[in-house]
Amino acid sequence: MTHTTQETVETEAGPARITWHTAKKARLVLAVSHGAGGGIEARDLQALARALPGHGVTVALVEQPWRVAGKKVAPAPKTLDTGWRGLWPALTRPGAPVIAGGRSAGARVACRTAAELGAHAVLALSFPLHPPGRPEKSRAEELLGAGVPTLVVQGGNDPFGRPEEFPDGPYELVEVPYGDHGFAVPKRAPIGQDEAVTVITDAVVKWTGSLG
Repeated sequence: MTHTTQETVETEAGPARITWHTAKKARLVLAVSHGAGGGIEARDLQALARALPGHGVTVALVEQPWRVAGKKVAPAPKTLDTGWRGLWPALTRPGAPVIAGGRSAGARVACRTAAELGAHAVLALSFPLHPPGRPEKSRAEELLGAGVPTLVVQGGNDPFGRPEEFPDGPYELVEVPYGDHGFAVPKRAPIGQDEAVTVITDAVVKWTGSLG
């Protein structure tokens, strides 16, 4: 059984919220935030919150201040980084090494701030390598500059960057076959939605187990 609690944390960007899914004997904390258009109800974030505490990883689902305030659209990247920095002391408080993570815009925040905040590793879910249809506007530098062990989990059909578009670099990449930016798979795909989500959770369980 996972113990779930919520806390509000004041940041310079406004109040943020952490929903803790606490492991009994936590080796690691995985802090993951949402993308620019959604919240922590995203299927991958919820699946990780269910799966990882049984493997000794506490999951902290982070809601950025703009979401807590009920706004529909994310602010500029700099403001997202400010919110994330403000949360960091609360994330490190349990005492276990913290993996910085997020999906989409949240993955970019985790990459940009990992070295500065002393993150143990980075989990990038649906990393938006470029805006859809604009491969020349690459954000690969953010990913390549994370400076800590990094796992990218990417949908095979993600319009923000398919796995084969990613440059070589010091990170691991796991493909979710047929998945889009939200890891949804089409009905006609040879794998079902539950299987697609299991690809994500299995990969993250294995990776967090290798981090020591």
